[in-house]
Amino acid sequence: MVRVPLTDEERERGERLGLALRDARASASRSMVEVATEAGISVETLRKIETGRIPTPAFFTVAAIADAVGLPLDVLRATVENTGAGEVAEAS
Repeated sequence: MVRVPLTDEERERGERLGLALRDARASASRSMVEVATEAGISVETLRKIETGRIPTPAFFTVAAIADAVGLPLDVLRATVENTGAGEVAEAS
C-alpha cells in the first residue's frame, strides 16, 4: 500500500497536535513514562507524536493520551485546528 505524501498543512497540524499534548502533559506535571504507560503506548511513540514526527496518529491513540493528561478532546481539537497550542493551558 502506497501512502500519499502529507501536505505541509497536515505536517504543521501534526506539530500543533504534538505541542498541545506536550503542553498539556507539562501542565499536568506528568512524565512521558507515566503518560505513555497510561495511554498504552511506548515512550518512543509518545515522543514522536509530541515532536510531530508522527503527524497523523490514530484517533484512539490521541484520545488515550489526551485522557491521560486530562485534556478534553474538544479543547484539543479547537487548539489544534483554530488556535496556537499555547492556549491549551488557558482553555483547560
